[in-house]
Amino acid sequence: MTAIPPSIIGTVSPILAEAYTHAQLNALFMAAGFPGDAPEGNKIEKTRQWLRHANDESADPLKMFGTLIAEFMDAEPSLWVMDRSTGEDLRERIGAALAREGLTYSRGGYIHGASLSGPSRSLAERIKSDGIQAIEIEYDRAYKSIESDPGSAVTAACAILESVCKCYLEEEGIALPKKQVLGTLWPEVANHLGLSPKDVADDDLKRILQGLYSIGNGVAALRTHKGSAHGQSNQGKAYGLAPRHARLAVHAAHTMAMFILETRDARR
Repeated sequence: MTAIPPSIIGTVSPILAEAYTHAQLNALFMAAGFPGDAPEGNKIEKTRQWLRHANDESADPLKMFGTLIAEFMDAEPSLWVMDRSTGEDLRERIGAALAREGLTYSRGGYIHGASLSGPSRSLAERIKSDGIQAIEIEYDRAYKSIESDPGSAVTAACAILESVCKCYLEEEGIALPKKQVLGTLWPEVANHLGLSPKDVADDDLKRILQGLYSIGNGVAALRTHKGSAHGQSNQGKAYGLAPRHARLAVHAAHTMAMFILETRDARR
């Protein structure tokens, strides 16, 4: 569960209370999936309590929070989103509060974390229903953390690719390998999709497919040695992981994940 930080609740509550009526707030919270009936009290207290209830009762309150503020954040510049006394764009105030917590907002209602340990909750279900769109959202989260935390970006990219492989194998009724890591998952997926170099006659494609095995092994190894999931132990290797290295790994993993899903869809 990713909770809404208390500082965000404190910043956003008076802003939304100023922008909307009681009825509008009720409609926004309900449309975003917030639990329970509207809390009692004035608009600020109602907003504050409803956000807190989500932290206590919901599986992914930060995701719901993104949906809640999307209309306000994505609006065209107008007096509606301005502080009447200072002329400040209140969306910038919300953005600054998110940044202090290592978070960012992107158009469409998406909240991205500066530190990621893997794909967000229910990715497998969203791959089944949304396919490529779900992957684009997840990798966008990884891209957002490249500059601030390259190790976490690599960890997330590898975990997303592993999730894509596991989801595909489960959909096809193929038994998962005992060790469910990229090095064992990808060969199973490649064999089933006919993407093993031995299955391809064209020499040019064969070289590219051979490269995918190297990419999978490289991203997994980089995650192990310098990603956030293994305590950043360098195991005798002087990586000095920089954002450009993480960007290369994230782009490569993204391309691989998209290729798996596009090939799956094409075969169907």
